[in-house]
Amino acid sequence: MDLKTRIAQIPEFPKPGILFYDISPLLGDGEAWREAIRQLAARIRPYRPDMLVGIESRGFLAAAPLACELGIGFAMIRKRGKLPGTLLGHDYALEYGTDRVEIQADAVKPKQRVVVLDDLLATGGTMAASITLLRLCGADVVATGFIIELGFLDGRARLDVPVESLMRFD
Repeated sequence: MDLKTRIAQIPEFPKPGILFYDISPLLGDGEAWREAIRQLAARIRPYRPDMLVGIESRGFLAAAPLACELGIGFAMIRKRGKLPGTLLGHDYALEYGTDRVEIQADAVKPKQRVVVLDDLLATGGTMAASITLLRLCGADVVATGFIIELGFLDGRARLDVPVESLMRFD
């Protein structure tokens, strides 16, 4: 099954000059979505993770069902102010300004083998910040996973762990 045919390319969204890669058609096709999770599981299983972490918000869509498939836990990394309880956070630079990612302090345990997932790898900034945050928690980040990788933005160059992606657009 060619999963790339289930990705819509939306020009000029969310602003002029951007080509948005939309996973909505993939999510809406039960057979294709099941195949995507099966393929992600085959790529992630060899890393033997104890926990999967999804990045807000579309990373949750991949990480949660994949955690069920692998029989392991799932945790969330979210933007500032979206999680209750005691939090750990990490501020990181954007092209213009800064942003912050947060995780509940008890979401991952020290030395736990973690794979971090998001729907799309573009520049790698949010994923790099998430890896830093998880390491501050004591996690052993063993890999990252994505549904889509935009190869022309070379985001994987910013990541110091293996990168697994189901499809690549160059």
